[in-house]
Amino acid sequence: MTSAKPPHPLDELAKLRLLPILTVENPAHIAPLAQALIAGGLPCAEVTLRTTAALEALKALAARGDILAGAGTIRTVAQAKAAVLAGARFLVSPACVPDVLAWCRDNAVPITPGCVTPSEVELALSYGVKAVKFFPASNFGGAATLKAYAGPLPDVKFIPTGGISLKTLPEYLALKNVLAVGGGWFASKDDLAAGRFPEIEQRVRDAVIIAKQL
Repeated sequence: MTSAKPPHPLDELAKLRLLPILTVENPAHIAPLAQALIAGGLPCAEVTLRTTAALEALKALAARGDILAGAGTIRTVAQAKAAVLAGARFLVSPACVPDVLAWCRDNAVPITPGCVTPSEVELALSYGVKAVKFFPASNFGGAATLKAYAGPLPDVKFIPTGGISLKTLPEYLALKNVLAVGGGWFASKDDLAAGRFPEIEQRVRDAVIIAKQL
């Protein structure tokens, strides 16, 4: 008897509607950070490959088995391979990098590349991408731009990130073409360094409440 196939990572994100973006400099922070996310009701996270500890932190997060773990700031095929090897179930890139998109397509690895213009969106779609990252959202018109894209790009789902806060979160979640909203405000590097895990948990909890209301 075969086990049930796990849900697609993007389907999981669509249900959660939120994506904490983590920049981890100390892998020891992963255990209390993961506990804060779970206690707050948000079992998912994107670990950015911006630090020397990132892959180790990603591996520790993915190994838990109770959190949907992804890797961000993927700009090369080598990074994509390393992230998947570390346990990432989905990848996120700040841009549309053709060789990265091709590798992900050929290896059935979900990726959300960064797109700002309709031309970039169409390029991503040509590689079989199912959802794109709108980044940096606040610098390129924010929710108003995504609302305008709903007309000419009705089949495209966006994950806006960049400059979004708990205060502006509702205006993004109210849009039907937004699959989930990502942000580093859930747990900043300063929060992690200072061990502010109770505050992180409360921030996650507040965001989850907003997401459930919209």
